[in-house]
Amino acid sequence: VRDGLKPVHRRVLYAMNVLGNDWNKAYKKSARVVGDVIGKYHPHGDSAVYDTIVRMAQPFSLRYMLVDGQGNFGSIDGDSAAAMRYTEIRLAKIAHELMADLEKETVDF
Repeated sequence: VRDGLKPVHRRVLYAMNVLGNDWNKAYKKSARVVGDVIGKYHPHGDSAVYDTIVRMAQPFSLRYMLVDGQGNFGSIDGDSAAAMRYTEIRLAKIAHELMADLEKETVDF
């Protein structure tokens, strides 16, 4: 079984899951999540991680949004997203289901 996600997508979702940034809890600043991902799991530039988060929060980019975003995440017309310090995110409900039973190690993540 494969999820079709790239490693940076997996790392972002995993970091949000570890932070407890669930769909039924309050939003957290995007910069906080980006910092955690860069510091612990993905030692590359912050723009790559934030661009990944933005794409997962756009309703026109993926069939199912994996990140529930609050703020300006761009438009289909090509408008760019606001800076990470102005946006807030949490896991979408479907992403929470994707992360369920992760600790049982039934699938390589």
